[in-house]
Amino acid sequence: MKKSQILRWHVNKSKVCIMLSTYNGVKYIEEQMESLLAQHEVDVQINIRDDGSSDGTVQKLNEYAKSHPDQIRFIKGENLGVIGSFFELMCQTEPVYDYYAFCDQDDVWKRDKLIRAVTKLQLNQSNVPLMYCSSTQMVDQDLNNLNVWPTLPPKPLSMYNAMVENCCVGCTMVLNPIAFQQVRMNIPSDLTQVIMHDWWIYLYVSAFGEVIFDEEPTILYRQHQNNVLGGSSEGWIVKWKNRWNRFVNGKNHFILSKQAKMFLQLHKDQLSAQQQKDIQCFLNQLDSSWIKRIKYASIMPFYRHASLDNLVLKLIYVLKKI
Repeated sequence: MKKSQILRWHVNKSKVCIMLSTYNGVKYIEEQMESLLAQHEVDVQINIRDDGSSDGTVQKLNEYAKSHPDQIRFIKGENLGVIGSFFELMCQTEPVYDYYAFCDQDDVWKRDKLIRAVTKLQLNQSNVPLMYCSSTQMVDQDLNNLNVWPTLPPKPLSMYNAMVENCCVGCTMVLNPIAFQQVRMNIPSDLTQVIMHDWWIYLYVSAFGEVIFDEEPTILYRQHQNNVLGGSSEGWIVKWKNRWNRFVNGKNHFILSKQAKMFLQLHKDQLSAQQQKDIQCFLNQLDSSWIKRIKYASIMPFYRHASLDNLVLKLIYVLKKI
């Protein structure tokens, strides 16, 4: 790190590294970048990795990097996909900051997004992995408000939820140094077994630390046809129709069990005896008779927050499509 950069930071401000992955995002990237640079009460470093864009994204980001040489680091990479790109960003980010945030390319952050996260994280002084995440204000392409998503989860944000559901939006996540370094040092070798980078991080922190959920929306989460992933403003009928179609087409088959198996293999020695037992049972019972699967599904400790989602979870477990 440059000495000039260290001197630039104010002693009384937290140093936050924002990790931004881009891909053909020139249409909205300027609004996103301006909102990052406008964050107040924190010192911001922005590490950007472009994942092989073919539009004007690289040119636009090079302009920002040249105009903010001490604040922005830009890397032009080959196409790895969203999971690989974010994990590569973590590997290329030095573990020298107070906090680490993830960022998408087409949203707009509220000016107090980072200081709000930092303040809540600082309330917990325990020496464990910590992660902050929040609700988002979903907006259309022109930033008109749609709805708030996700809402405050009604049940604990534990490993027993994270194993089967992700309720933490990646672009709202902020990690403390322990969480960042531990995840960074244990990135899975086979990313095809990982559903999404933010889901994996939620799973890790919920298993070994604490997740802090802020029900106050901290970003304008833009919904448009080019979104890679994101929340949905559609009605529940359309949402469940889409889920059913994905299930019938096999797109979501076995993704939970594959990720659970990878997590157990990678972190078995760190998990408590009870955690190991519960994950192993979750995997082993899939090979039992359908009667035993029904029995296990009815009492398993893993859960989703919504009652209907939880019912579907049990159904796909019995059908061995989890």
